[in-house]
Amino acid sequence: MNTLALGPSWLDPDYLLEQFGLIGLLVIVFAESGLLIGFFLPGDSLLFTTGLLVTTGVLDTPLWLVCTLVCLAAIIGDQVGYLFGRKVGPALFKRPDSKLFKQENVEKAHDFFEKYGPKSLVLARFVPIVRTFTPIIAGVSRMNYRSFITFNIIGGVLWGAGVTLLGASLGKVEFVHKNIEAILILIVLISVLPIVIEYLRARSKNKKAAAAAGDPSDGTPPSSRGRHAKR
Repeated sequence: MNTLALGPSWLDPDYLLEQFGLIGLLVIVFAESGLLIGFFLPGDSLLFTTGLLVTTGVLDTPLWLVCTLVCLAAIIGDQVGYLFGRKVGPALFKRPDSKLFKQENVEKAHDFFEKYGPKSLVLARFVPIVRTFTPIIAGVSRMNYRSFITFNIIGGVLWGAGVTLLGASLGKVEFVHKNIEAILILIVLISVLPIVIEYLRARSKNKKAAAAAGDPSDGTPPSSRGRHAKR
């Protein structure tokens, strides 16, 4: 099966699975779930493609085993991220930007965690970039470990097994085979939609804050009103 590379060819799910197989899949899921360097990896489209390839016989591994191993990799990845966060602590927020690290990604994950609390560990699984940093932020915040492991397992199973099984189910549909490139692009667009919405909300909030700095009745900035009053 040939798919359209979503970005560099080495990030194309079909290419990655062809080159590295199941072991490569598990390493990528682990890295994207809790290692700082894994935020750019194609988790959602990779899991979907894996399910599709299993159900079509291209990957000769039982679906139940693939789902089990993917869930374990995702859960262990978050566990490592949590422990890393507890060890690094607030220093993470002071780390300078680099090619593989952007402070804004940490801030996004922190805001996401603050907004949704423990359930963010489940919701973040379906949001690229945020899913990589959220378990680390949970560690930095010293979230109760029992709560962390509970939501970590729930999120890991829903994301790891859920997206893979979705690919396996749709892999039996002829329309999906004929339009796999469009399907993968749609998955990527859906997965980044929460980030786009959050960006637009933040932008709208900033505009409203800037407008509030002026006179709500006539839109005149406070400084201008002061000059008019003196006259």
